[in-house]
Amino acid sequence: MSGSQVTTIKLPLINLVRLKGIPILQQLNLEERLLRTSSDNWCIINDGTNDRNIVMGISGKPAELLEVSPVIRDKVPVIRRFTGGGTVIVDHGTVFVTFICNKDAFPDVQPYPKPIMKWSSLIYNSVFQGIGDFSLRENDYVFGNRKFGGNAQSITKSRWIHHTSFLWDYEISNMAYLKLPKRAPEYRKARDHLEFICRMKDFVERLKFIDRTIDALDSHFLVKSMELEEIESSSNVEFKPSSRLLGTQELEEATLDFQPQKISVSV
Repeated sequence: MSGSQVTTIKLPLINLVRLKGIPILQQLNLEERLLRTSSDNWCIINDGTNDRNIVMGISGKPAELLEVSPVIRDKVPVIRRFTGGGTVIVDHGTVFVTFICNKDAFPDVQPYPKPIMKWSSLIYNSVFQGIGDFSLRENDYVFGNRKFGGNAQSITKSRWIHHTSFLWDYEISNMAYLKLPKRAPEYRKARDHLEFICRMKDFVERLKFIDRTIDALDSHFLVKSMELEEIESSSNVEFKPSSRLLGTQELEEATLDFQPQKISVSV
């Protein structure tokens, strides 16, 4: 064959599911079910969750991360999710984007947290092109040195999930439920929540962000849109989710367990 050859790169297929306002626990259960029982690639976008919830990582300890008494007093639901990562309070001002992928769909992406984070940041580099001073700082998405996106992951034998809570907006009063975590990224420099985070709405319109995220998928995937009803009707695999609500008694007991023991000294 004379002349230059054109190499065609076959992009992996991804199912895109757009949701609006579904409860965060329902979203987490859907994600875990697709991670563990499906063999397809998925992108799930949930535009807000109607009710306020605190969501902790799988190993999070309430007494270390939360102001438990106000949380109980104000009846703020606390969820322990099935993935790692930090603690976030979510509501209608939060936009969620999740990727669930087969490892062999991206053989150049090593199935470890940092390579997956780097891969995801390439997608969001195009999403935020010309918007703010976007970068990946440690495990966070930031504009400048202020966080607007928190990430969590889980990696199985053949698949991985990477999900992000984007703070398009937030209620200042909600930040009072969260303690300053002992393990914080270095760039935080002990700043309190309000000095550390920023609102996406100061940089980009909400629907524009969602549309640009969907557009960015075309560079990495062949995109097929699916409805939630299609997923639920086609699933016949027995599955028990592990994300769950923590009860009031559990939160109270966690606080008691966390209190330092008094040591009596005889003289």
